[in-house]
Amino acid sequence: MDTLHPYTALTPDLMLDAVESTGLRCDGRMLALNSYENRVYQVGMEDGPPLIAKFYRPGRWQDAQILEEHAFARQLQEAEIPVVAPLAFAGQTLLQWQGFRFALFPRRGGRAPELEDEATLEWLGRFLGRIHAIGRSQAYATRPALTVQTFGHDALSIIETGGHLPKHLAARFGQVAQAVIGMAEAAFASLPALTLLRTHGDCHAGNVMWTPDGPHFVDLDDSRMAPAIQDIWMLLSGEREQQSAQLAAILAGYEEFCDLDYRELRLIEPLRSLRLLHYCAWLSARWADPAFPAAFPWFGSEHYWLERINELEQQLEAMQLPPLWSMPA
Repeated sequence: MDTLHPYTALTPDLMLDAVESTGLRCDGRMLALNSYENRVYQVGMEDGPPLIAKFYRPGRWQDAQILEEHAFARQLQEAEIPVVAPLAFAGQTLLQWQGFRFALFPRRGGRAPELEDEATLEWLGRFLGRIHAIGRSQAYATRPALTVQTFGHDALSIIETGGHLPKHLAARFGQVAQAVIGMAEAAFASLPALTLLRTHGDCHAGNVMWTPDGPHFVDLDDSRMAPAIQDIWMLLSGEREQQSAQLAAILAGYEEFCDLDYRELRLIEPLRSLRLLHYCAWLSARWADPAFPAAFPWFGSEHYWLERINELEQQLEAMQLPPLWSMPA
């Protein structure tokens, strides 16, 4: 397998053979789903509804790290929390075929949640509270944590050595990024004994599917130890007043099942800032995958990096503002 292009050998025939290695029978229909980190397909079955086949990026996660995520998803599912968990075959959820690791999931349809609706936000909050109540019951042993080091310092190092940041903007970007990282470090340091728990990790609206029966959560691939607020702030959007109202609605549902350390409200903007750096680093680190230049042709342009500098400068201001929501007395 070409290590520069890890999916070169992942042909349609190989994927169908992989699925059928479980004893299932495919009908030959495949539909590529929107995923860049892994390769994810809807696969038609001869007997029964289609399944979702997820082929993991070689070298990204260790087997033990994937299995920890699978175990968490199945633990949530057993608690009747609507999380799409991997299917087990002979007791195994992480499967192997021709050098690739993969997992199969039931297909769950739905639409994006209406995040401007207060009742929807409270509903999401209740399920996030239930997820976190279980997430805090034990810690991941092998999956990484979301820290200023991993999402800040490490991300900046990848960006600065990746060759995509225009040279004439490197000093300016590095200066504002270091300032952002410094403020994020100060914010985390101001919260002694901060609790990290197993989180969804990437709980944006695209990973929540809404049905008449309510939400279900998909794609725990980025699940890691993190502050609870990480799964909450990513559902917020709009101006500060809008975000404050959204946050209040989510927490009204959340605290029916799980208490929140309200000091974590101070981390919303630092976490938002770290995600900006992490996203740039992700694009840089994956550029050898042919899917990335095709999907993100603007990456590396002067305009792109000027926008990122502007965003980070705005985040420096945002991190100096009071929390989005007033903590209860």
